[in-house]
Amino acid sequence: QVHLTESGGGLVQAGGSLRLSCSVSGRFASIADMAWYRHVPGKPRNLVAIITRHGETNYAEAVKGRVTISGDNAENTVYLQMNSLKPEDTAVYYCNAHYTRSYYYRSPILEAWGQGTLVTVSS
Repeated sequence: QVHLTESGGGLVQAGGSLRLSCSVSGRFASIADMAWYRHVPGKPRNLVAIITRHGETNYAEAVKGRVTISGDNAENTVYLQMNSLKPEDTAVYYCNAHYTRSYYYRSPILEAWGQGTLVTVSS
């Protein structure tokens, strides 16, 4: 079982910054990618940013230029640095990981989610 533990959420004024962290623990062989999603009640959960194990990144249009995703492979931790925050960034942010339990090339890719961390941006 893989566990994702998020931290760093909170209340911030518009224009401010926050850094979210997500640590992976448990039994796994390799992590294919990690991502941050966000969810606002009544709306779908949307991808914010993703980083592959090779360091390739991709961002949602709504956050490009304001958000940076990075990873520490040695610590199995991914970060989401959010700057110039806007009230519309208010959401519960979830960490997501795709991983395998074996190095066997046909090992299935599994998925794990964190419990979510609330980010509130006041105007």
